[in-house]
Amino acid sequence: MNASPWKMARRAERMNPSVIREILKITEKPGIISLAGGLPSPYSFPVEAMREATALVLRDAPREALQYAASEGFAPLREWVAAHMAAQGVHVDASQVLITTGSQQGLDLVGKVLIDAGSTVAVEAPTYLGALQAFAPYEPEVVTVPCDDDGPIPEALGVARGARFLYLLPNFQNPSGRCMSESRRAALIDAARAIGLPIVEDNPYGDLWYDTPPPAPLSARWREGTVYLGSFSKVLAPGLRLGYVIAPPAMMPKLLQAKQAADLHTPGFNQRVVYEVIRDGFLSEHVPTIRARYKTQRDAMRAALEAHMPPGCRWNVPVGGMFFWVELPEGVDATALLPKAVDLGMAYVPGAAFFASEPRANTLRLSFVTAAPDVIERGVALLAKALTGDR
Repeated sequence: MNASPWKMARRAERMNPSVIREILKITEKPGIISLAGGLPSPYSFPVEAMREATALVLRDAPREALQYAASEGFAPLREWVAAHMAAQGVHVDASQVLITTGSQQGLDLVGKVLIDAGSTVAVEAPTYLGALQAFAPYEPEVVTVPCDDDGPIPEALGVARGARFLYLLPNFQNPSGRCMSESRRAALIDAARAIGLPIVEDNPYGDLWYDTPPPAPLSARWREGTVYLGSFSKVLAPGLRLGYVIAPPAMMPKLLQAKQAADLHTPGFNQRVVYEVIRDGFLSEHVPTIRARYKTQRDAMRAALEAHMPPGCRWNVPVGGMFFWVELPEGVDATALLPKAVDLGMAYVPGAAFFASEPRANTLRLSFVTAAPDVIERGVALLAKALTGDR
């Protein structure tokens, strides 16, 4: 058999399969209760509103919607994003908004524009696995900023001095579920400004609060030193693949050029449909229904953990978002435990993959938004059985 003539680029060696995506394959087996994937509940999708908007777009602007479009994005949608951000204290012009093919593409574009091989990028511990994957092909050196239950510790930012940026998820973080307090945000921005450390703020979960909204974005506090990433996936539907990047004016030309090289533009049809859905305040009525559903499921998982998990386990109780972060007793390896859990009929995501360095093997992530309360209870009971060895 002839040897392959293809020679892979060095960056390809740094690409690895998503642990989460591999686990999701397991959950396709019949009878598996999946508390693994961070997927929005399909029951939250506004199907009828999408159907009506699709018909409207095809009636009023069919040729424009099906044609190539501007790389920056559909102008009315960009203006909507700018107005939406102004309500949160982030005052930007629509020219600073770039519509992306999901916020995951935004991470890739940021990495492409800001990271050189060997340059430093700083992250939290733990952090979003998809960000680590997006940055990896650009060959950065990743440093981890020490964290507590409130997020990165401002006094510890010195370890990131000289980094191209610090990547943060301030609101209901994936995977930890934590939300930075007002005082921590203020102190973190002060510390970052003092050492000239730019911040990439990723906020896919910020609208999914359960009792009170989170504090103002980091971007409202240091506009010229932050890049903000937002998404429509968690409030409308992930299959549309719509997100956005908001950046300082000096960065926008290069982000736009990177976008053009990647895919020319985000599908214009999708942008127009989403704009028709949200233009008249639909989200102010729709998102509270998502919050109510997820809060009920959050409470069900909290009750199940309290009822079934053995002594020595610790978890947060998220005030928004989609995840519980569970610490198992020291010495328990969540990755080694997963096959036992799957054999019993449930799946989760081991936590080690979310660490850029010094992974904590005794951690795992549970998602509560795609399972009904009774299913959550059964899934957590099976997890506890796998952990204790009870039969």
